[in-house]
Amino acid sequence: MKALLFSSKKHDRIYFDAANKSLQLAIDYQLASLGTETVALCKGYEAVCVIVNDRLNAKTIEQMAAIGVKHIILRCAGYNNVDLAAAERFGLTVSRVPAYSPEAVAEHTVALMMMLSRKLHKAYNRVRENNFSLDGPLGFNFHGKTVGIIGTGKIGR
Repeated sequence: MKALLFSSKKHDRIYFDAANKSLQLAIDYQLASLGTETVALCKGYEAVCVIVNDRLNAKTIEQMAAIGVKHIILRCAGYNNVDLAAAERFGLTVSRVPAYSPEAVAEHTVALMMMLSRKLHKAYNRVRENNFSLDGPLGFNFHGKTVGIIGTGKIGR
């Protein structure tokens, strides 16, 4: 299979090349994002691999089908950027990441909460500027506060 990976970054190439050693797929990388103005780049590829910033509307999908693309692979869990009805209408298969590490996302959320409550982002900048004044960015304790979780998906659980 010949695949084109859109919106590629250095870390994408590192991980895809490592994973592809055993698969031996023909993967090419494209810095541009996929949309109606870049769909011509798909010519000659059976599959395209995209991320959330790529826009696969009905027109883009129709054009992809016309030049032989058969499979849309999302390297993200969300798929709101893909017109699924158009993909089905034009016979393209759509695959996606079923989930990311919910623990990692939840832990990152807690880290951001702590950063904001302690104003670490402001303190970090002040220290870099050699400003060690205690006036200004005072934080607050979470103790005694109520923290709510909105949503009970994998991350909320």
